[in-house]
Amino acid sequence: MKLSETLKKELGLLDVFCTASGAMISSGLFVLPGLAHAKAGPAVIVSYLLAGVLAMTGMLSQAELVSAMPKAGGTYFYVMRSMGPAIGTVNGIITWLSLSLKTAFALVGMAAFTQLIPVLGDINPSLIAVVLCFIFLTINLIGVKEAGRLQVFLVLGLLFLLGGYILHGLPNVEVLHFKPFTPYGPKSVLAAAGFVFVSYGGLLKVAAVAEEVKDPARTVPLGMILSLLTVCVIYTLAVFVTSGVTSAAELDVSLTPLSLGASQFAGNAGFLILGVAAVLAFISTANAGLMASSRYPFALARDGLMPKCFGRVNARFQTPDVSLVVTTLFIVAVLFLKLDMLVKVASGVLMLTFLLSCLSVIIMRESRLQNYRPQFKSPLYPGVQIAGTIGCGFLLYSIGIQALLACAGLIAGSFFLYWVFGRIRATREYALMHLIERITSRELTDHLLETELKEIIQERDEITKDRFDGLVERCEVLDLENGMEADKLFQVASESMAERLGLPSDDFLELMRKRELESSTALGPHLAIPHIILEGSGKFDVLLIRCRDGVRFGAEAPNVNAIFVLAGSKDERNFHLRALSAIAQITQSPDFEDRWLNAKGIEGLRDVVLLGERKRHTTPAPKVLDDLPT
Repeated sequence: MKLSETLKKELGLLDVFCTASGAMISSGLFVLPGLAHAKAGPAVIVSYLLAGVLAMTGMLSQAELVSAMPKAGGTYFYVMRSMGPAIGTVNGIITWLSLSLKTAFALVGMAAFTQLIPVLGDINPSLIAVVLCFIFLTINLIGVKEAGRLQVFLVLGLLFLLGGYILHGLPNVEVLHFKPFTPYGPKSVLAAAGFVFVSYGGLLKVAAVAEEVKDPARTVPLGMILSLLTVCVIYTLAVFVTSGVTSAAELDVSLTPLSLGASQFAGNAGFLILGVAAVLAFISTANAGLMASSRYPFALARDGLMPKCFGRVNARFQTPDVSLVVTTLFIVAVLFLKLDMLVKVASGVLMLTFLLSCLSVIIMRESRLQNYRPQFKSPLYPGVQIAGTIGCGFLLYSIGIQALLACAGLIAGSFFLYWVFGRIRATREYALMHLIERITSRELTDHLLETELKEIIQERDEITKDRFDGLVERCEVLDLENGMEADKLFQVASESMAERLGLPSDDFLELMRKRELESSTALGPHLAIPHIILEGSGKFDVLLIRCRDGVRFGAEAPNVNAIFVLAGSKDERNFHLRALSAIAQITQSPDFEDRWLNAKGIEGLRDVVLLGERKRHTTPAPKVLDDLPT
């Protein structure tokens, strides 16, 4: 077995779309419409739309965060990196519990539907739910790819059946069933929106498995957006059809609302077909729920906030086996909770998670971490995040005192676990510290979070380090404040590089002066690349210099801030050209100048170069590079 290893990337866009869609289209559609209709009447359609709009604010925030940090544990991972280990632990545990509760909810609903199948009607539904739970465990232990394939099959079949239900049901809708539209008042619509918010919990499941997705920075946001839009349309139309073909008296007491609706215009055949669709939906949610929720204890264990055994990866299948087994046992244990309370608590925790996601985006952006580089950025920032925070907070208040107390109990228990287990091990740097540092102008942080974000970007973008990267990692970096003439800069560079290359500094300086006389090495108003050829063989080094007030190379380039000094022997001429090409590609980026000027210190400058977009050549470096002093 291996501890805390990288998980295998096997999921594509269709897998992401089906994981999110299948997780959302389940109990939220096949069980909740009847219960929600009893709370809000026909205006339950508005409740689903309102919940979907608020879920959109959280989804956009999560899409940005996961495109920057596609790691197992999803919401926990970026809440931890933005707000610290205490809040991160709370978020990780309550999200794990929320997804596990939603999975249990799906299994309870599936058990209820199995009673409609003659062959299974005499079997205890709870026993069926437990057996299915362990079947999903086996599938997920074998591998995420196998679980993803099952998800695709289930969701495509489900979408086909729901499309048929909507198309055949729309002509049978009766307007009289929508009168009165809000029989219990506007407040009931908000309360019902909070009640059905759990329907959109599938979005969390995608974030949780982001580390196992191919090209996650593009695939995960796109899959989340497509999934939420698709599900919003299906929810709205399906609930509209169900409310329009069924009387309120029947619908308010039904736990099989879509099957009931289908029976109104398609008889027993429609009832059974929608029953099959419901079972597919529940299986899909349970499978995706177990897959996603198990990644939260795994991520917590990676950070030392839960026992190490939860971070174990199966050597054969590369799946978090211990976390999967423990999550399965917890789901089995909560299968017997009351349905109404289970839904409210799951919705409440989900709202908290979406709220924290919105706050995380604000903190990550305002901390101005230079290595926070999401490939998808939430539009209308910070309006979307502020609206999501306020809206989720208001809906959270509307779900009722019992559910709020249950959520408070889960939060208190999570804080207790952090206090007794994780507090001693929690030494991780987080973005809120950088934000406080920026506001107070006090030094509170090292480069640890920036380094971790750099490593995440390298893994995300599948950057394979080449010889130039190795040089930059080892080279000297100078961060100068005061402006100077080019000749003074050459003196500084000679003192820094000559000894590393085994050359007297005066000789090095003379070579730099001669090269500058041939033609200016300033390539523009902000960039210069002084480069010289040395005697001997196997020599090459680079020096990075930032001069905030600028180096004056002449009238045409009065304020050069970025200087790359290259020095190499004649036999390194090919690599010399490659290094020049690499620097040109990096500095041509539209945001290079801003990143260079705003970089925090020497390591920040080094990161600007290491994370620059360019073509890499993975030719092994000669041994002489290993002999250069660091």
